[in-house]
Amino acid sequence: MKKKMLAAILAASMMVMTVTGCGDNRKTADDANEAQSTDAVEETTEEANEADSVEEASEEPAEEADAEASEEVAEEADSETTEAATETESDGEEYIIGISQFAEHGSLDNCREGFLQGLANEGIVEGENLTVHFQNAQADTGTASQISDAFVADGVDLICGIATPSAMSAYNSALGTTVPVIYSAVSDPVAAELAKEDGTPVGNITGTSDALAVTEQLEMIRKILPDAKKIGILYTTSETNSESTIAQYKEHAAEYGFEIVDSGINTLADLDMAAADLVTKVDCINNLTDNTVVSGLQTVLSHAKEQKIPVFGSEVEQVKVGCVAAMGLDYVKLGIQTGEMAAKVLKGESKASDMPFEVIDEPSLYVNTKAAEEIELTLDEELVSSAAESFDSIAAN
Repeated sequence: MKKKMLAAILAASMMVMTVTGCGDNRKTADDANEAQSTDAVEETTEEANEADSVEEASEEPAEEADAEASEEVAEEADSETTEAATETESDGEEYIIGISQFAEHGSLDNCREGFLQGLANEGIVEGENLTVHFQNAQADTGTASQISDAFVADGVDLICGIATPSAMSAYNSALGTTVPVIYSAVSDPVAAELAKEDGTPVGNITGTSDALAVTEQLEMIRKILPDAKKIGILYTTSETNSESTIAQYKEHAAEYGFEIVDSGINTLADLDMAAADLVTKVDCINNLTDNTVVSGLQTVLSHAKEQKIPVFGSEVEQVKVGCVAAMGLDYVKLGIQTGEMAAKVLKGESKASDMPFEVIDEPSLYVNTKAAEEIELTLDEELVSSAAESFDSIAAN
């Protein structure tokens, strides 16, 4: 714009010089005026050019600043959009899992309850972002296999096997697939061939063990029964975890002056006759976490009560329903630990195949003074007061 104005001024000046340019004297003056005008125009033109240069120079940084600011705003918007999309995707994640529980009794029920609590602790909540398919095998290994096969066919995101037979079935069903398996309440994962000797998984499977505190239990029994010699143990021959645990009892029994007398059964129907026979041969019964025997625990307690011999449990739920005492685990805590492991797998934070199995290695003492009273057994007050929990009544099974 300024250049156009200067061109017009220059043209007007030239026109004036043409109109007024006549006579010699006047020519000299005109020449001088022309020279002055030309100088003035040149000066003006240079000033204008300088002004344009200054203006252009000032406009360029401004334009660059505007461009940079626009790019920053765009980048921030893109970043916020991406973060929002990621957050929405994470919040919107939903999971479907299958829980296969081998039998129906207090310790395994507690384990399942704890498992769901553990998932919830990590933000995976049933009814919100978690759908749970639950099946109970009712202590039948064939049913346990059918359950886990169905879970795999349904394409669940993860299978939780509660108790050794269900864990083994889930592992076999998931072989060759991408479905991870988490187990809980498996007494001996190595003996069950779910883990290697060093505790690492044999495949896409891991979980928690409810390995019994064998020596602590023997020590407790010796304190309560200073004159006892024989401990009876009932177990199911098809439960690998029970055979493994009995071997540990036999290994350490002599250290505490005991002899182990074991009696195996094939099914729950065999339990009544086996328990009636065993209670006549021993000074007490030591109950394992054998799922079939635990399912029929009242049968064992009934026969033991007739002989007035105590039954010792392996966890708190067995003490609540009539066992005299136990150095055992809290299965709710065990389940919580399992659920938190499962959450890591579901979220993709860890792979089951990379996680060694975990244990709770500090058992607690539980006593039932009412169960002791019914067989006329006096419990040492100091022992009762040291218990993590003491019960003065017998709960319905």
